Amino acid sequence: MGVTYVKEVMSPEELLTEYPLPEAHKKLKAEKDSEIAKVFTGESDKFLVIIGPCSADHEDSVCDYLCRLAKVQEKVQDKVIIIPRIYTNKPRTTGKGYKGIVHQPDPEKAPDLLEGLIAMRKMHLRAIAETHLFAADEMLYPENWPYVSDFLSYVAVGARSVENQQHRLVISGIDIPCGMKNPTSGTLGIMLNSCIAAQASQTFMYRGWEVRTDGNPLAHTILRGAVNKHDQSLANYHYEDLQLLLKLYEELDLKNPACIVDANHANSNKCYYEQPRIVSEVLHSRRLSKDIRGLVKGVMVESYIEPGSQKIGEHIYGKSITDPCLGWEESERLVYDIAESL
Repeated sequence: MGVTYVKEVMSPEELLTEYPLPEAHKKLKAEKDSEIAKVFTGESDKFLVIIGPCSADHEDSVCDYLCRLAKVQEKVQDKVIIIPRIYTNKPRTTGKGYKGIVHQPDPEKAPDLLEGLIAMRKMHLRAIAETHLFAADEMLYPENWPYVSDFLSYVAVGARSVENQQHRLVISGIDIPCGMKNPTSGTLGIMLNSCIAAQASQTFMYRGWEVRTDGNPLAHTILRGAVNKHDQSLANYHYEDLQLLLKLYEELDLKNPACIVDANHANSNKCYYEQPRIVSEVLHSRRLSKDIRGLVKGVMVESYIEPGSQKIGEHIYGKSITDPCLGWEESERLVYDIAESL
C-alpha cells in the first residue's frame, strides 16, 4: 500500500476542548456574522474588504498585521467591514512547496499536521482576543471544517477546488458566507454551478457519517481572473465582465446574487502592486451601474506588512513566503480610499 500512516491527529472535539473559543468571543462572532450576512442579503450597503497575507505563516507578524487592521476598521466601520485573511492552508499547483501553517507550523522544518492544527488554532484565538476581528480562510480540505467552524466568518473555495463535489456539498452545510472562485479556465458556468450545489440541501458521506445539509443561501461568486491555454492571465473584473455575470445570475434561480472581486491572482497577473488600481476600477463600475453596485459586495486583497515576497529562510518580518503581497502603507491607504469613494 502506497500510504504510510504517520500518526493520528487530534479530533476536532479534542482540539476545540483543549483550545476553546471564549464565550464572550462566541457572542462577538455571532454579531459579526450577522453584520456580514446582511451585506449579502442586501439589508446592508456596507462594503466588504477581505484583506491579508497570501498565507498566514508566522503568528507574531500575522497578529501584528491584524492589530493594525483593527485600528483602521474603527475609522471606517460606518462604510466598510474588514474581514482579515488568515489563510492556513495554501494550495500548490504542483503539490510542492509550503502548504501553510497547518502542514508546517515551521516552514523550515518537516510537515507536522498535529502541531500544525494546534498552531493554527492558537493563532486564530490570539488574533480574535487582540482585535475582535473574525477571519477568512480557504477551504482546501473539506474534512477540516469542524476544526475551524467556530471562529471563521468567511470561507473561500479556490479555483482548483471549485469543481470538486465534496467542496460544494460541505459548503451547503455551512452557515457563513462562502465564496466560490471561478476556475483557472475562467468558465463562469462552473462557478455558478458550484453556487447552485452549495445553496441546495444535500445528502452525502462526511467524516464517517451520512449527513444532510440545509443549503447555504450565502454562497456566492468570486472573480479571480483566468489563465488561457498559453498560460497568459486574463482579467475578469472589468465593467463588461461584471455585466455578464449579472446577466448569468438573472438567468438562474439563485438566492442573494453576489460577487467578490479578487484583485490579485490572474486579475493582476500576480503583479501585487496593481491591486489598488483594480479595486479603483471595480468601485468606478459600481458607481456607473446601480445593478453592479448591488452585485459586487466587496473585494479581496493580498496584503502584509512588507511588500513583495521572500524565499523561505530569509526571515524578513511580515513579508510573504508565498505570493507577493501589497505592503502595509499601501494597504492602509487603499482601505481609506475605498471608504472615501463609497
